[in-house]
Amino acid sequence: MEDLLRPIYQERASQANTLGILILEKKKPVSPVTDNFDVILFIIVKNAKEPWYVKHYEFEEKTAAMHIVDEELLQQWIDTSSYRRAVEWVINGSIIFERNDYVSDLKEKLRTFPASTRDLKKAIEFAKLIRSYSESKDLFENGHHLDAFSRMVNSLHYLARLAIIEKGFHPEVTVWNQVKKIEPEIYKYYEELIMSKESTDKRVQLMTLAVEHAISIRARTSAKHLLNLMNDRQETWSFGELKVHPEIKEYALDLSSMIEYLVEKGLVEIVRHDTKGINIYHRMYKVAFYGGK
Repeated sequence: MEDLLRPIYQERASQANTLGILILEKKKPVSPVTDNFDVILFIIVKNAKEPWYVKHYEFEEKTAAMHIVDEELLQQWIDTSSYRRAVEWVINGSIIFERNDYVSDLKEKLRTFPASTRDLKKAIEFAKLIRSYSESKDLFENGHHLDAFSRMVNSLHYLARLAIIEKGFHPEVTVWNQVKKIEPEIYKYYEELIMSKESTDKRVQLMTLAVEHAISIRARTSAKHLLNLMNDRQETWSFGELKVHPEIKEYALDLSSMIEYLVEKGLVEIVRHDTKGINIYHRMYKVAFYGGK
């Protein structure tokens, strides 16, 4: 198949801004990893006019999708797990062209999974988990059991991805297949929620307790990215300062629920600052005693 696509990718390989080209073929009839195309041609470039360009092809009753992605956008996808297919294409794709070992180095970086990237990913998934879990709990308490069930399923997905990252792996599209091998306890939670013969409300009630425990034991390590950032200065932080901080932008939308949870668990302290109003205070935040990086 690579031979048939050679005229397409050779043109790209000859361009000075092309950093690498990978190819990934479909291995089974239904293939979420390749979007059910027979082959993915993944081209990484720099200084692209269009950050992400996609073109579809047909040949000899086969299908192919060509993705041309700017390296900055790809790095964002890697750092935030916002497009997991692309990460899998880099990890599992075969290199058919690279400039100055660019793709080989990128594959090695993904394999080793640097701690800084891992901490950011954990914070992103943890923030999503806290919000989803809180919503599920609130819906359940207000009698909306089916909606609570739906949010609990989402919560388990975030917990699963968090557990995978903790073990030093990148979450894949087939995340439950990964979890079954890496963290069977969380896989069991998912089975119990989905397959149990208990009533919906009983399943959600039991899972609320299990997920609360799973979140609690991970809180400090999962929030490490935020706690380290807050600890970088002695002054207290306003929520507004944290929300617009460039290092937090990937989980800024879920930051409020994350902060509230960390306050509840004693990992973040509230410091009240006077305002011009009587008995009205600015609510500021600082890290409670924290053992370091």
